[in-house]
Amino acid sequence: MCATSIKRSTMNELTDNGLKVLFLVSAHNSLSQRAYIALTELGHDVTVQVVSAAHQMEAAVAVHRPELIVCPMLKTFIPESIWREHRCLVVHPGPQGDRGPSSLDWSIELGYAEWGVTVLEAAEEPDAGDVWATRRFATRPVGKSSLYRHEVRSHAIEALLETMRKLADPSFTPEPLDYSDPNVTGQLRPLMKQAVRSIDWTSDSTATVLRRIRAAEGFPGVLDSIAGIDFHLFGAHAERTLRGVPGEIVATRNGGLCRATADGAVWITQLKPPKDVEGFKLPATHALALAGVTLDVPEVGVPLHAPIPSGHTWREISYEEADGVGYLYFDFYNGAMSTEQCRRLREAYAYARSRRTTRAIVLMGGEDFFSNGIHLNVIEAAHDPGEESWFNLHAIDDVVRDILETDSHLVISALCGDAAAGGVPFAVAADHVVARKDVVLNPYYQHMGGLYGSEYWTYVLPRRVGAELTAELTGIKTGKFEPIGTRRAKEIGLIDDVFGDDVTGFRAQVRAVAAKLARHQDRHAWIEEKRRRRAADERVKPLEAYRGEEMARSYECFFGADRSYHEARTRFVYKLGAPCVVAPVEPQPAAAESFVITSAPAPAPPAPVAAAPAPAPAEIGWRLVSSA
Repeated sequence: MCATSIKRSTMNELTDNGLKVLFLVSAHNSLSQRAYIALTELGHDVTVQVVSAAHQMEAAVAVHRPELIVCPMLKTFIPESIWREHRCLVVHPGPQGDRGPSSLDWSIELGYAEWGVTVLEAAEEPDAGDVWATRRFATRPVGKSSLYRHEVRSHAIEALLETMRKLADPSFTPEPLDYSDPNVTGQLRPLMKQAVRSIDWTSDSTATVLRRIRAAEGFPGVLDSIAGIDFHLFGAHAERTLRGVPGEIVATRNGGLCRATADGAVWITQLKPPKDVEGFKLPATHALALAGVTLDVPEVGVPLHAPIPSGHTWREISYEEADGVGYLYFDFYNGAMSTEQCRRLREAYAYARSRRTTRAIVLMGGEDFFSNGIHLNVIEAAHDPGEESWFNLHAIDDVVRDILETDSHLVISALCGDAAAGGVPFAVAADHVVARKDVVLNPYYQHMGGLYGSEYWTYVLPRRVGAELTAELTGIKTGKFEPIGTRRAKEIGLIDDVFGDDVTGFRAQVRAVAAKLARHQDRHAWIEEKRRRRAADERVKPLEAYRGEEMARSYECFFGADRSYHEARTRFVYKLGAPCVVAPVEPQPAAAESFVITSAPAPAPPAPVAAAPAPAPAEIGWRLVSSA
């Protein structure tokens, strides 16, 4: 999967047109996907090669002959045989001069209020090449993964786009790294080891524990012991009320455990066995149960609508109301939704739907993810993964069906974070869908060993973008699985509006849009039109028929003779490489013919509803509110 190669001296002659760009990555993660979108939107021909060794890089370059090599996320050193012959741009998650493999870890551990990201050229010394572009940003008190998905990603894309402009300028020369320059604030730092990350529960404060776990979020986690068993800790949140003897577990909640610190307590939501023990990340109490540990502590719930200030405790689902709008938050770790989580979310949605003091419901998701569909890790850990897959898919289908059948409220999906697999049809089941500018969508399932999936995708995707585009976006038509950015998603009608440079700005704008829609003079007419169109669609083909067909196809994946889905899921969960290599999907050019498109005619759009300030005004269309 890559491009054509050319000597560095001829680069400036080629940048007037789209370049053939090769991404060398350790994993095609959120940053490399966002970079792929940004460069392809500029007209560059970008292909991606996942590599883990020098010989793999050399083979990829020999076969694909790239004009430019970009490394958005690469943990392996680029061999001299490549960087001496080809311009290789490395995206480093640190300010100018920062070097080393634990950049973000150190920024959090040392409490930096400002950090950065730099695009530099590969050279003999790692992270010490000439600098093409750099950005600085304020940090937030969050985990490393969240900082990476927001601040690092957005500023890295800005820096990469600046670099692409500079490549086209024959007069530009990148700056050599010069530590005597006062603008160069970084330094070489070592790999952060577990000795630095360790927690002393008898003396460490809540702030210290949070900082340690946040600095190790995503990978590698903080190695610690619970009930005499070693685990890596992830997903830490402050607890401002519960107390106990430092180090003791004092409560559980929805799979997380609360552990006392020297001056308070923290919630730990995910555990993973150490690397010498087979296993993967799971909800904390689930991981302990598999290890034979039963916690004799109370399950301390929290009311869905309790007005608890941010940062005072941890809860996955919460609800609040303002200006005639109900806001339903669901912040599931990594966006994965287990059977149990889907059932709790459905109960919460039922409560929001029952409120007669509101006229709109906004599905807020979480800051990092809206939803990534079913929970593959929990499924992998189940006694019967096929059965758990079946239960999980039905549980998320129940949530989507409730959204589709809501005729009392306008329903708005607000994607502050990314969405993938079943999370995309879940989001676009709403009447109006808005997304933060930097969001990445992966609207496909079949890369997971041919999984067909459900969430009524064969209904909600075609009604927004048509059958042909549905077949293309899901990879069924082409056999290719590519991320999609918000610009194209809006252009094709998959989503309705795009705004917001960051979490705070996006959510403030969502509230402005939702409040205006909720009090719009045509709201009753919109609701009536929504009911009419749902009834018309039901006559063409009932929702139960869509679900039945999707689940029948998924049943074969879960229980049939072909084990590709199970093999791909195992690869994904254990991080053994790309799941799509298990069963490459054969293109189906005529796949669109199997989708039924509703025959219900679209109404003429009424007057637009302005949002203040930007984005562009909203108006009613099908969907049910679409951009002007």
